Amino acid sequence: MTERGVTEHDLRTLIGEVKDGSLSRRGFVGRMLALGLTAPMAGMMLAQNGVAFAASPLRDAYKPTKAGGGGPLKLLFWQAATLINPHFAVGTKDQEGSRIFYEPLAAWDADGNLFPILAAEIPSKENGGVAADGYSVTWKLKPNVKWHDGKPFTADDVVFTAEYAANPATAAVTGGSYMNVKVTKVDDLTVKLTFKEPTPFWADAFVSSAGMIIPKHVFADYNGDKSRDAPANLAPVGTGPYKFSEFRPGDILRGVRNPDYHVPNRPFFDSIEMKGGGDAVSAARAVLQTGEYDYAWNMQVEDEILKRLEAEGKGRVKMDYGGNLEFLLLNATDPNTEVDGERASLKTKHPAFSDPAVRKAMNLLVNRAAIQQFIYGRTGRATANVFNGPAPFVSKGTSFAFEPDKAAQILEEAGWKKGGDGIRAKDGKKLRFVFQTSINAPRQKTQAIIKQAAQKAGIDMELKSVPGSVFFSSDVANPDTYPHFYADMEMYTWNMTQADPAVFALQYVSWEAATKANKWQGRNICRMQNPDVDAAYKAAQSELDLVKRAALFVKMNDLVVADYVLPLLHRAQVSAINGKLEAPASGWDNSLAFLAEWYKQA
Repeated sequence: MTERGVTEHDLRTLIGEVKDGSLSRRGFVGRMLALGLTAPMAGMMLAQNGVAFAASPLRDAYKPTKAGGGGPLKLLFWQAATLINPHFAVGTKDQEGSRIFYEPLAAWDADGNLFPILAAEIPSKENGGVAADGYSVTWKLKPNVKWHDGKPFTADDVVFTAEYAANPATAAVTGGSYMNVKVTKVDDLTVKLTFKEPTPFWADAFVSSAGMIIPKHVFADYNGDKSRDAPANLAPVGTGPYKFSEFRPGDILRGVRNPDYHVPNRPFFDSIEMKGGGDAVSAARAVLQTGEYDYAWNMQVEDEILKRLEAEGKGRVKMDYGGNLEFLLLNATDPNTEVDGERASLKTKHPAFSDPAVRKAMNLLVNRAAIQQFIYGRTGRATANVFNGPAPFVSKGTSFAFEPDKAAQILEEAGWKKGGDGIRAKDGKKLRFVFQTSINAPRQKTQAIIKQAAQKAGIDMELKSVPGSVFFSSDVANPDTYPHFYADMEMYTWNMTQADPAVFALQYVSWEAATKANKWQGRNICRMQNPDVDAAYKAAQSELDLVKRAALFVKMNDLVVADYVLPLLHRAQVSAINGKLEAPASGWDNSLAFLAEWYKQA
């Protein structure tokens, strides 16, 4: 059974009616929404059953009749970009900076439809792009696209990007999206992706944040172990609406209008500036109160403050919900023990969190309802799940509760006894944790709420706050970045940049553990190793039946939240924008995914 008693047969009947024309696509989506499913999920259902993705309204919504003339576009990112290579972008702000210049074949729009960027069309069963057996997909590329240096964009660049990302020596953070796919050139404007197994979710490689394509002629000499030496890591050559002009890592990134952009009448703005630094509150003020900037990214600000600033009348807060998750990670390894020159090695186990009782107690000490009510308001929803959309992937078998007394009882029964200092200990090991996150008021207030409850249960916490520009840095030499995770607990948001869990879920599988060997580029930051989670993921990746596949991800969700991951909030992408700025965005993709469509009203 699916949501609200709808059977698999019912769904397949409705899909059949869309295919034979007796039910419109809009009518189908409307029925799915009424049943509690999301528009992205409805679109994926149709696409996987031979009905092409709907045309996005994005292009029709664009009003300017010529490119340029819009003056400067000023963006404020309180976490500054540190490099501009999308395949090394461990932090979202580096993905966003890269997205100004680099483009994927397709992006996810607000309704969960695939929107062609460098692709001539979206592959489907109808146009022959998607194989019925799930083993391959063929992309046709947009003709007459040029790199910023004037060289033509071709299938060779697409094939090279896959080889570059999949090469273990490159240590690309996007490697998981290309590891199990063979990409071959059919002709200059066609590539074929062949999978080792039937692959229901083929829109991973070359799509969204993991799909940005880099030029072969620029990066060919820097593949593999020379990847970090490429000058273009700091001076990008892309196909996007703006050409690179200046970059000061950790400070400012500038570009100018690309006169040869491949979409007519775009971009509207003559130049772009992505300024970094400061904090989220000052960024909100710079848009909503002073009007100094046109756009501020990632408003990690108490909703009460945002409402007050909106009342100034110079701008508005924009919220795009997708599947983004604010969560608390418990370290599965020991950050205080070094093995073979590596802290938090997979060869170690955390002295406290390896005990399931401690993890269970910790979950009961998180007051999610209070965090939502008093800090996040409209911008976050308390959750017990790691997958919060689309609807069929959301587990109904989980729940959250704030029960400090029960947590204390669980610890007591597991042998963790309070000492004279009030801190619980067992076998000489104390429940004393370092809890780290990035610097901004909502996260520090969340830390304080959790610490207060933990103290009452006999757990001592040292709160550590790291500047966002450091915490989310792509610098592999910096021990304070979140992928190093040299603490017992840490908290941040992971963005779900697709209307499907396939890539988002990689942060929980064992082979994606962030280690010294992969330059801490793995997506599994807490380094959990759970064979049941791995098995559920692998099964889901080859299950062509959408209903059965959703059930496997629900199973994976339930295993993960019972392990080392404590979900806190289903978060919206929250931006502050100028009152006249039209800035299309999607909760399923980067905030700047549709930058070419941005303009200001007269």
